[in-house]
Amino acid sequence: MLPAAYVYILTNRHHTVLYVGMTTDLRTRLWEHQQKINPSSFSARYNLYKPVYYKGFDCEEEAREQELYIKGKSRKWKEELICGMNRDWNDFTDII
Repeated sequence: MLPAAYVYILTNRHHTVLYVGMTTDLRTRLWEHQQKINPSSFSARYNLYKPVYYKGFDCEEEAREQELYIKGKSRKWKEELICGMNRDWNDFTDII
């Protein structure tokens, strides 16, 4: 069974900025970020297109809580979270 929702982290080419988001349709949401559907959005302004972390959840509420939890953490903590799943910060676009 597929997860009901996902939390994900995007970064840019040089990994200088991180974006934490939540969605019920990870592929479509990633495409929206990469196509800069909303040119004035944070992810578009900072060229955040590269998914380096994602995790599925059984319900949207659980995913939203995790998104807010991660957003409240330090950059160092987020880097450690990413490295726990993706030590080399590979682009997960083709996996998602």
